[in-house]
Amino acid sequence: MSVLSVNKNNFNSVKSSDKVVLLDFYAEWCGPCRMVSPIVDEIAEENSQYLVGKINVDDELELAQAFGVSSIPTLVVMKDGKIVTKSTGARPKASILSMLEEANG
Repeated sequence: MSVLSVNKNNFNSVKSSDKVVLLDFYAEWCGPCRMVSPIVDEIAEENSQYLVGKINVDDELELAQAFGVSSIPTLVVMKDGKIVTKSTGARPKASILSMLEEANG
């Protein structure tokens, strides 16, 4: 499954997903974000049981503020519309997958 570009118009459908959701808050100019981005893409391609979305903080300031994003990249894992875990900074693939598996129970 490919990565969904998340914005305030489609966020409610993402939030109400039956799947565990991974949100990647990023900006085009952010070096660490560019390191995490291909990892997030891989996770989306390899794990159809998760809904994976990216939120550009420059374009979607309201969403970034709603999630308390103060530095990027920030990864948020949600289940049943609630935040399960949140991390800031570049993380390796195994660490991101571990966050998702914990949420999946």
